[in-house]
Amino acid sequence: MPTALIAEDEPLLAAALQTELAQAWPELHIAATVGDGASAVRQALALKPDVLLFDIRMPGLSGLDAAAELADAWDDAHGPFPALVFVTAYDQYAVQAFEAQALDYVLKPVQQERLQKTVHKLRQTLAQRALAATNPVAGSTPDAAAARLRLLLDALQPGAAALPPLMQLQVSSAGSGGNTIRMVPVADVLYLQAADKYVRVVTANGEHWLRTPLKDLLPRLDARQFWQIHRSTLVRAAAIDTVQRDEAGKLRLTLRGCPDVLAVSRLYAHLFKAM
Repeated sequence: MPTALIAEDEPLLAAALQTELAQAWPELHIAATVGDGASAVRQALALKPDVLLFDIRMPGLSGLDAAAELADAWDDAHGPFPALVFVTAYDQYAVQAFEAQALDYVLKPVQQERLQKTVHKLRQTLAQRALAATNPVAGSTPDAAAARLRLLLDALQPGAAALPPLMQLQVSSAGSGGNTIRMVPVADVLYLQAADKYVRVVTANGEHWLRTPLKDLLPRLDARQFWQIHRSTLVRAAAIDTVQRDEAGKLRLTLRGCPDVLAVSRLYAHLFKAM
């Protein structure tokens, strides 16, 4: 019996989706229903469902963030990566991005006819996996899922919109609660890392704190100079010193002039594909 995990923060919508699924796919067992992205990641790792249905907008981690974190945490011991479906209220432009990466979606409010098409695709995917259990199906590995998610996230990332590139960052030098404001040249930054409501700005001379969200900085930083290695971390490419792969296959790197060891997410491991 195939199993599914639903992540939806609106209880009525979660119940409605479960009802529609019961009609479209009676054999599908809903292993759990959760209301936030962090719980979705935990339950998916614990239950190892065949299918994930993630709402895009949820408290804390969004459905996209949860899927990305799950792809990074998933390994061969968990089996094939679950078939992933996003439940979204996005417009047609965003939907085209989903379709381009072969990631299925269901628009809100859920329509039975559209859900039937999704169920048909899911049945086919699970059937192919069952027939090729000893030979992983293309697209069922966490690396393949991570690659599609990364391309989707890039497609949904807002552009620079003619904003001038950042030359300096206005930071707090005395920690997130400090009152001392400094201007730090972007050229001095080794890496930036999201931390709660702040961004940690690390230079060779120490660390500072910035109130601007990391997602708002991305369009204004040169992607050739700053590489995203994690959903929460950007590093200066020219400062990368070493990249190492551990026994679990995870990548970690160090930067010249900085003692910190930084994790590389599976979503961005393609930057070091030669390893």
